[in-house]
Amino acid sequence: MMLRKRVITVLTLNDGTLFRTKLFTPDYRYTLNFVDAWSVDEIVMFDVTRGDTPDRQKFFDAVSNFAQSCFVPIAVGGGIRSLDDVKRYMDAGGDKVVINTGALERPELISEIAETYGAQCVVLSIDAKRDGDRFDVMSHSGSQTTGRDAVSWAIEGEKLGAGEILITSIERDGALQGYDLELCAAVADAVSLPVQVLGGCGNWKHMVSAFEIPGVSAACTQNIYHFTEQSISSAKKFLASKGHPVRV
Repeated sequence: MMLRKRVITVLTLNDGTLFRTKLFTPDYRYTLNFVDAWSVDEIVMFDVTRGDTPDRQKFFDAVSNFAQSCFVPIAVGGGIRSLDDVKRYMDAGGDKVVINTGALERPELISEIAETYGAQCVVLSIDAKRDGDRFDVMSHSGSQTTGRDAVSWAIEGEKLGAGEILITSIERDGALQGYDLELCAAVADAVSLPVQVLGGCGNWKHMVSAFEIPGVSAACTQNIYHFTEQSISSAKKFLASKGHPVRV
């Protein structure tokens, strides 16, 4: 039996307000009322509030309010550095947590979360930037280079206990020109975990291209004006017509 592919909506909140991002910078403001929570398979909510000590309470409130009317899994992330942070995010309504910079700073955090909540609750997010024939891992909302290779970091993350990998092409963020298929394929081929891909989705054909890569289990999009029931439904019918099993 083929596993169903997932269509995931990614929401980025800056100081509690929903924004579209472009090149990892808040670009256009929306309201959560635009988001259809019924047709997608999963929702990822990121707090992208900048600053040394950002107040995340508005984000927690947004997650909590959203979770009350949302009946699909919610993955939450942004600034997670400890198990205490994970508990706050889960208590707010998250079903999974997405970790990025915190795992780069202290890789054992992946194992700690997996041991406490189960590997299925840990999504390792990797923000990658192309550098010749390799992909550099970036941290701190894509602003700092780590010197790590994206494929090697994905392999290490799997060994440490991550349950899924979310790979994002920084250059493609907000561009609507399609996913970086080379990056997606390199990561998906290197791990046995489900791989989510993000960055560049501008139409449903881009999702089809991603799903044609073995190991890619979920196509993510931040393109908010696609998040309507009719549009998501149309996308899923299109994906199914191309031979990709989805929940219609």
